[in-house]
Amino acid sequence: MVTLHLAQDPDADAFLAKDPLGVLTAMLLDQQIPMEKAFSGPYVLATRLGVDRLDAEQIAGYDPEKFVAVFSEVPAIHRFPKAMAERTQKLARAIAEDYAGDAAAVWTGAKDGADLLKRVGALPGYGKQKAQILVALLGKQLGVTPKGWREAAGDYGTKGSTRSVADVTDAASLVKVRAFKKEMKAAAKAKAE
Repeated sequence: MVTLHLAQDPDADAFLAKDPLGVLTAMLLDQQIPMEKAFSGPYVLATRLGVDRLDAEQIAGYDPEKFVAVFSEVPAIHRFPKAMAERTQKLARAIAEDYAGDAAAVWTGAKDGADLLKRVGALPGYGKQKAQILVALLGKQLGVTPKGWREAAGDYGTKGSTRSVADVTDAASLVKVRAFKKEMKAAAKAKAE
């Protein structure tokens, strides 16, 4: 089994290693909160729902107000629990409808890297950058390596890079990824001024 260090919590990381919908949900949640919190979110959600794995059909069919309450329970799963609960249900609905509830089919059915990027990019809440990062994460850490995956992932697919969650394999690499992101933000700010 794959060992992940994305949540920096052994239980949450073990959960992600066995739950494809958890990986998609974590990547969806990875905005405006620390990466570790985002990648712990699916484990927290499953615990609150009382399940061992996230089920797309169950989440899609959950009463929206009650689902927001699950997200909002202290500590909240995300800084913006209402918006992210809604996005999580939209993602689950897409997996239920387009992939018969099988989140892994997003990548197992891909013909090549370009097709994988297209499939991921079509998911609710996934823009080009988020899709490229997920393709890189799948390739670098989860063994999903269709022909052309590195090219599809763009700079995030570069071997040995420290650009994103796809490159976090331990606490030290997390520090390097954070330093890279800080450097990129500073460069963007300087360019804007």
